[in-house]
Amino acid sequence: MKNLSFVLFLTLLLAGCAKETQQVDVIPNHKTFVIESSEVSESRVINVWMPEGYAKSTDSLPVMYMLDGGIQEDFPHLANTISKLIENKSIPPMLLVGIENTERRRDLTGPSQVAQDKEVAPLTDGSSVFRAFVNNELFPEINKRYRTTNYKGVIGESVAGLFVVETLLLNPELFDFYIAIDPSLWWNNGHLTTTSKKYIDKLTSSNKKLWFAGSQAVDISVYTNQLAKTLEKEAPQTLTWKYSNEPNEKHSTIFRATKEKALKWILN
Repeated sequence: MKNLSFVLFLTLLLAGCAKETQQVDVIPNHKTFVIESSEVSESRVINVWMPEGYAKSTDSLPVMYMLDGGIQEDFPHLANTISKLIENKSIPPMLLVGIENTERRRDLTGPSQVAQDKEVAPLTDGSSVFRAFVNNELFPEINKRYRTTNYKGVIGESVAGLFVVETLLLNPELFDFYIAIDPSLWWNNGHLTTTSKKYIDKLTSSNKKLWFAGSQAVDISVYTNQLAKTLEKEAPQTLTWKYSNEPNEKHSTIFRATKEKALKWILN
């Protein structure tokens, strides 16, 4: 299992988000700005997509925050998908805020005691600091620049999906809804999954929604299936959740294959 994790992590994460490179996505109209962050001690590029008519309206909208949110990452195809779903009235209007990566493995992982994890990702354990950046700096900046409601969510795939699940379990107050696509829950020997019950038991203070999916990747699906079984037994009434088991999808295809049904379920 560890060897499988090593190969998957090395192949996918060292390549960053360069998945499906044969597909060229139209870059949607958007705004870009930079935050000089004191939390992560660096400049962070933020991309914002707004639905058609936003500039002429006075409506405040919910916000979807996305990891891997650079123009050369997953921002274009997700923004185009959200635009289509809004146009078709499949989901309500919303803003999309993409956070471009700098040190992806550092920002999106918690600590690990596994030697092979450290070999392929020497810069790790930055997820708590990155969450502080999102909460203390990014949220206020978005609320200042745009008309927003208090309702907000986060979406991520692979190691970004790991961050999404970790945030739900450790800091559930940050978002109202969570989408984790093929999350790398094998990180640190699956510690987040095997200890999830003690965090799930505490998800009672407010209503949350979780949608997550697992591909055919063996060292991912074993943990997403395990998390689903834990939720079946332990999830409180305040957590509405859905697991989408996708054995016909590869790790490299599952984001594009499942994003529409994830958005429709989580936003309706």
